[in-house]
This record gives sequence, structure tokens and C-alpha cells, in this order.
Amino acid sequence: MKRKEFIKTSSATLAAVAGYTIIPSYVMGKALGHVAPSDKVNVACCGIGNRGSDVLNSLYKTGLANIVAICDVDMGGPQTVANMEKFSTAKRFQDFREMFDKMGNQFDAVSVGIPDFSHFPVAMLAMSQGKHVYVEKPMAHTFHEVALMMKAQKKYKVATQMGNQGHSEENYFQFKAWTEAGIIKDVEKITCFMNNGRRWHGMKVSDYLPSQPIPATLDWDKWLSTAQFKEYNKGYINGDWRSWFEFGNGALGDWGAHIFDTAHQFLKLGLPTEVDPVYMEGHSTLIFPQGSTLVFKFPKRDHMPALELSWYDGYNNKPPLPDFYGEPIRAKNIPPPTAGNIKRYPGKVIYGKDLTFKGGSHGSALEIIPVDKAKDMASSLPVVPESPSNHFANFLKACKGEEKCRSSFDIAGPLSQVMALGVLAQRLNTKLIFNSHTNKITNSSVGNELLYGPPPRKGWEQYYKM
Repeated sequence: MKRKEFIKTSSATLAAVAGYTIIPSYVMGKALGHVAPSDKVNVACCGIGNRGSDVLNSLYKTGLANIVAICDVDMGGPQTVANMEKFSTAKRFQDFREMFDKMGNQFDAVSVGIPDFSHFPVAMLAMSQGKHVYVEKPMAHTFHEVALMMKAQKKYKVATQMGNQGHSEENYFQFKAWTEAGIIKDVEKITCFMNNGRRWHGMKVSDYLPSQPIPATLDWDKWLSTAQFKEYNKGYINGDWRSWFEFGNGALGDWGAHIFDTAHQFLKLGLPTEVDPVYMEGHSTLIFPQGSTLVFKFPKRDHMPALELSWYDGYNNKPPLPDFYGEPIRAKNIPPPTAGNIKRYPGKVIYGKDLTFKGGSHGSALEIIPVDKAKDMASSLPVVPESPSNHFANFLKACKGEEKCRSSFDIAGPLSQVMALGVLAQRLNTKLIFNSHTNKITNSSVGNELLYGPPPRKGWEQYYKM
């Protein structure tokens, strides 16, 4: 090829792919295996301790990410030191807003591994600047925040992924294959349970916690984010935020997305018409109950019947299970939650018209029960394809235009809103009647206000207008 023709052809090729933030490897003809640094996704990580550390390292282990920035409000705290040393070349920040201002043009995607109530502003700022977003579950703290995040995904056309890892593992592909083949059909009842000890079990509070000295490494004002001011207390940080309605979404927000996520998607549940807290142990307006049973009622969908989903949490609040239930399903690669010396595996039972299934959490596969029925059907079950990528690689490949996110906000959003409605029923200890056409609670003005949550602190309002 003559030099002039080569330049013309090369320019046309580059123009064709100019729309990509990162050029997909298949466009450039790169060989499988080693991924060059220039072909990786530049990622800024918000939250590098505790669960944020797991997310950061899982993205890095895919070999598809350059970690170019790390951000944590407790930079230098005991939970962040190891990652500060490991990712020593990444720029460091304690304020995500400063990170975006100073190097927003140097990263393509953001991970959000911070408390539930503070997901929203980071994700909204990222999407508004065209950044792809990986956010831990639940997507956000309130029903309204989730709705705004779903709209932002459509508006800014970015790759988004919620961190329910099972959506890239066996249960996802099995549930999809079994529903399409008619193995799972005519489901009218699902029982879900998570009966392990939680941080708030045994707690009794009548007010917010008393003031304590703020650790030297922690920027408490930035930790509070959009939440109204509270005096610092260690009982709010490092996972204990999950105990408080104002900061977290409890056991349901923590585990619902790992237990009934695939049922929600492939049975097309959408939003419920009722959420009824039929049992409440130790109700409080500040912290989550010691145990609760919630009944969600979903209407008929297309050819599928109305469905009732029951959620059981609390150490002493075990669900009724079939006599032929057998041993619980154990999720692979996930340590079982513990309460004392007793291991209790979360799970579910799905009651179809002709078949009953039991399952665990995350990516664990369903089993037909009783065992004899499963043996009879073994030869007629459809082949379940293997996952082409884990949840973190799926996100990074979606950033590059090579795959589609399996738990994008349009899928994870309604699931997160179901959990947000359940949390409101726990908080108010009252049945909620919900109109999914207007997105209003029709029998509780307080509940309707809490769909939006309290107003953000002064200086944080702009994230609700992006």
C-alpha cells in the first residue's frame, strides 16, 4: 500500500471508532491473553477499605483495569493502608469531587464501594461526566435516588453495573435457561430467608449515638455526604452504618440482591402492589428490627400469575420449609454468614405449578426438590451455558463495548426499588399499598415522603438535578 493510501485508510478506521472512550480489543485485532496497558480501562475507585477493598481488588485481578485514582474519606485508616501501599502509583483523594475536578479526564470508569446512603452523589456525578459506573448493592438508599440513577444511565448512555455478583455466575444462566425452556413456570410463591446474626441484633437505642473524638485520618464531614449532620461515633462507620435506617438498607438491602435477584429479573416481577410487615421483632424508628417477615405481592405479568414473595430475616425468625427441603444450598466462593459458632446459609424456595426449587445466594445453582423428582428430570433439563466473564470483567468489557452489563441499572434499578419499599415497611411497621403507575404509596403520606428520603444537606442538592 502506498503511504498516502495507508494514511487515508488509517484515518477512516480511527474516525469509525472515535465514539469509544476505549477502543475494543477486537477492533484493533489484539491477540487473546495479555492485555496491553493502553487497552485497559482506567478506573478511579471510591471506597478502598472493607467492601470497597474487595471491589477494587476484584477489578484489578481481571487484568482489564488500570487503577489510576483511589478515594476514601478515611485515607490512612487501618482498613485502607494496605491498598494505599499496593496501589502506590494511583493518585489519592479524600473527596470524590476533588478527584473529578483534578483528574476527571484521566479515567473512564468509577467503582463505588461506600455506604448505601452515599452511593448516589458519586454515581450521578460520574454518569453526568460520561463515566461508566460500578456500584455496590443496593444501587442507592431511596426509591427516588434509584429512579434518578436509572434516568441518568439512559441520558448519558454509559455502562453501569450493580454489584450482585451472582448475575454473572451459574444461577443467572441457569435461571434464564430454565425459564426459557419452561422448567420454571407458573410461579405463585417464593420464600427467601437470611437468618444470621447482624450488627444491630441485641442493640437498643432511643436516639442517635453520643459524640466521640473523630479519628485523625477520617474526614467526618465528607463521610456524611448528603445525610443531615450527626456527631461522630464509631458505631456509624466500618459497616455499622448498615444498622441505621438513615445510612443503610439492613439485611434486605444487603442480601436481597443476592437471593431473589434472578427471580425478579426472569419472572419479570417489576414493582409490588403491596408490602406487608406481617412480623416485626423489636421495631425501632432508628435501627433495623431484630427480625422481620415481609410479604411482597406482585400482580399478574403477561402470561404469568400473581406472585407472593416472603422475606424472613432475624436469628430466630426462620421460615417454614417443605419437609423434603434437605440440606441448604451453599454458595461457591462466598464465606457463609455466621452467628456465634452456627453457620446458616441464606436461601430461597420457589414454588411453581408443577415443580419446586430450592436455591442459595449469589451464583449458587437451583435444585429441583424432592431429590427423586430431580433424578427423574435430569436427562430432560436444558444445557446451561458457562459464564463468559465474572461480574467485574463483564463490567470492564462493557466499558470497552465488548459485552453488555448483566446487572445494568435498568435491570438492577427495579430490584433495588423493591428492597427500598421493603425497608420502608420495616421502618414504619405498616402495610404499604403501592401504585406502580404513579410511583406513589397510596395509604401513607409519611411513606410517600420517605420514597424521597430527607432533603440533602446544603451543598449537596445539585446531584439530584443532574
